[in-house]
Amino acid sequence: MAAPKKGRSASSQSKPGRSLALILIAIVALTGGMFASGHTTPRLGIDLAGGTSITLGAKSGQESAINKTNMDIAVDIMNRRVNGLGVSEAEVQTQGDRNIIVNIPKGTNAKQARDQVGTTAKLYFRPVLAVEPQGGPATPSPKPSASTSGSPSPSASKPGEKATSSSASPSPSASATSQGRPVTDALKADATPTPSGKPSAPASASPPKSPAPDPATAALQAKYAALDCTKKAVRAVTGDGVKPSDPTVACGKDSQGQWQRFVLGPAEVSGTEVKKAQAVFDTQGAAGWQVTMDFTSKGSKQFADVTGRLAKNQEPQNEFGIVLDGEVVSNPRVSTAISGGSAQISGSFSQTEAQDLANMLSYGALPLTFKTDSVSTVSPALGGEQLHAGLIAGAIGLALVVIYLVVYYRGLSAVAIASLLVSAILTYVIMALLGPAIGFALNLPAVCGAIVAIGITADSFIVFFERIRDEIREGRSLQPAVARAWPRARRTIMVSDFVSFLAAAVLFIVTVGKVQGFAFTLGLTTVLDVVVVFFFTKPLMTILARKKFFAEGHRWSGLDPQRLGAKPPLRRIRRASAPVDTKEA
Repeated sequence: MAAPKKGRSASSQSKPGRSLALILIAIVALTGGMFASGHTTPRLGIDLAGGTSITLGAKSGQESAINKTNMDIAVDIMNRRVNGLGVSEAEVQTQGDRNIIVNIPKGTNAKQARDQVGTTAKLYFRPVLAVEPQGGPATPSPKPSASTSGSPSPSASKPGEKATSSSASPSPSASATSQGRPVTDALKADATPTPSGKPSAPASASPPKSPAPDPATAALQAKYAALDCTKKAVRAVTGDGVKPSDPTVACGKDSQGQWQRFVLGPAEVSGTEVKKAQAVFDTQGAAGWQVTMDFTSKGSKQFADVTGRLAKNQEPQNEFGIVLDGEVVSNPRVSTAISGGSAQISGSFSQTEAQDLANMLSYGALPLTFKTDSVSTVSPALGGEQLHAGLIAGAIGLALVVIYLVVYYRGLSAVAIASLLVSAILTYVIMALLGPAIGFALNLPAVCGAIVAIGITADSFIVFFERIRDEIREGRSLQPAVARAWPRARRTIMVSDFVSFLAAAVLFIVTVGKVQGFAFTLGLTTVLDVVVVFFFTKPLMTILARKKFFAEGHRWSGLDPQRLGAKPPLRRIRRASAPVDTKEA
């Protein structure tokens, strides 16, 4: 008997039980996680579970402001708002030239969602009183003193994580350091101001009494203490009900993408005073991508005043927070007053970051508001009927596939059916877990994607089985046939699944709304098909090849050599040597 070729390992053939044990452990772990999370069913989309549909109409004092560019920016902002509510599968899209339709699945606070998407984006420039990484110690500093400066107009630079311009030196950290003073110290001057024009009360000879805590300051301190910027639901309501004239708290990200919480003073400049903002590339210097801002005459004076005061303070009190919808989208610092009606925010911006910030600044200056034209409740009745019909169609299709497998492959059909069952369990459990994890919602197109995946998965089994039967037709016994069939079947399965996954990925990227649900489900089930074939179908087939029922080719095994028209086993034929003529010439 010939020795096996060097480098060829039989471990995958001799120990297929390891792969089966691994996929069994994965199923048990995922199922346990599903029950532990309390989400035992997939989250349903608006077409299946119902929800709220909001129609918003654009209005403006300048009719030319209602254009495609502004409407697209409004859709982006509203998408960010509803996602901030923890909503996924929400649809925000334009309808006609001046309407926006927002569809939000059931389970979301409809009033809160309506308030979030139906109001104009609020952009303000607020001085930073304190900033700290989320979870760090509270270390706010006193509020900057009021003063002005008439210095030339340098650029504002991104703090800490962004490279600063020539007007300021780099900052190692954006955290406030005030020897651990409480939040109220930074707000006392504003919390209990002395009325303008009135003399303060004369000093009393008796020892001064401790002032009573101001309710507004105490409320802000409590809000700051409870602010957890790592939670999406908390960030979504941080700016609710805050007046521009009041100090507030807010969340924002640093250059590493980590959340920070801020204490901010009253708004000094409104975003409506930004006349124009755009991303530009510095071709003359080394500043790279920058964001330039042009202010109105009123905004120019306000911005010069606030930057003049901030420039006299230490970090982070020399920073101003650009706050959009209650979130700090940028907090650049200044070293001197910025006058002249224009400013630059420079740093190590990428092109995308600079353009995003410019869009946010521009949107705050748009004279574009929305009125709620209608709010309606979407009934899941129609979607439920369609789902019922779709499930019936899927069940009929699955039944036909099973019948075909049983009739054509006989005993081998048990392997295919078991593999389909494992794939179905993994798909269901993962979909249930993705609901709370990433907000995945199962809609009708996603159900269609899962039904289509039945054919893709069955096709992989058929490719493997046919390769095995081809080897048996060549006269090989079952175990060598499985070993030789797998490498060729594996290549075919991988190519087929790669094409399906690539199509799903492209469809997911270039489409929006419900079609993405179809693409996502198709891609997910395609990946699971590879996992099941490699870690379940192939090892199970290797084990069954050792069983007498399959190895001897029972007539009901689906591997009967006689029914498959197998050739006789290949044998080496010894050629007879030519006779030698010994007769002398």
